[in-house]
Amino acid sequence: MTAPAPPVRRFGQSALRTPANMVTIGRLLLAGPSLVLVHRDGATWATVGLWFVLSMSDLADGYLARREGTTRSGAFLDPIADKVLVLGALWVLAGRGDVPWAPFVVISARELAISAVRGVAGRRGVSMPARRLGKYKTFLQNSAIGFVLLPWTARYVGFQETVLWAAVAFTVVSGADILLNMARRDDAER
Repeated sequence: MTAPAPPVRRFGQSALRTPANMVTIGRLLLAGPSLVLVHRDGATWATVGLWFVLSMSDLADGYLARREGTTRSGAFLDPIADKVLVLGALWVLAGRGDVPWAPFVVISARELAISAVRGVAGRRGVSMPARRLGKYKTFLQNSAIGFVLLPWTARYVGFQETVLWAAVAFTVVSGADILLNMARRDDAER
């Protein structure tokens, strides 16, 4: 019995026009209109539907990238799209009074700190790919925002805040995981 053949990589590291990158760019282009809709309408079926599509498109671009070849541009664009959507939605929802400002502040601080660490690592030639906890973090953040936008759960503020604070906790833990992993790499290189 032979092992299955590895997937064929259609795109190399330097490719720009890939299906995964097109999905990511589509997410970025839809971010503005979706945030305007959230600001204007709050919890409606249209806003949660669009949020669901944008959240699922994150899974789609990851699947396409793994299947057809990851790229440097995709590794750069995908986290930006995640941050624009999550931080933008939290900012709009906090501005509307639908969620407290504290989760936005904590998540923003974590994202800025980890982006800075990744930037420093990148200048040293060290790649810091997304870790499993980061993927869970993004899922929880998207879910928390989705529950605020979902008409069925719009009145259950306690439930919404529980999910949102769980997302905040995962955000902090995943940030600590990245920092610990970086420290282990530095120790191994010495």
